[in-house]
Amino acid sequence: QAQLVESGGGLVQAGGSLRLSCAASGSIIGIGDMGWYRQAPRNQRELVATITTEGVTNYADSVKGRFTLSRDNAKNTVYLQMDSLKPEDTAVYYCHAIGGRPYGSWNYWGRGTQVTVSS
Repeated sequence: QAQLVESGGGLVQAGGSLRLSCAASGSIIGIGDMGWYRQAPRNQRELVATITTEGVTNYADSVKGRFTLSRDNAKNTVYLQMDSLKPEDTAVYYCHAIGGRPYGSWNYWGRGTQVTVSS
């Protein structure tokens, strides 16, 4: 079993910034893609951004130009820099990681961290 520990959530005014971190530990042999997903009240969980071990990123259209995802492979940690936050960004943000040998043998979710953006 692996553990994904998220941090950095909180309350911020519209236009402000937050930086989320997710550190993976435990049984994470062959860790590959990591990313962030979010779930707003009464909404389905949706992809925010993902990043490969090579640093190739993919962003939801709603956050392009405002959010930046990066990773430190040595620390098995990903960072989500969120700028120009909007009330629509309010959600519980969940970290995700997938890996294994063969690849895809495991995947794990963090417990989630609340991000609230006030107008």
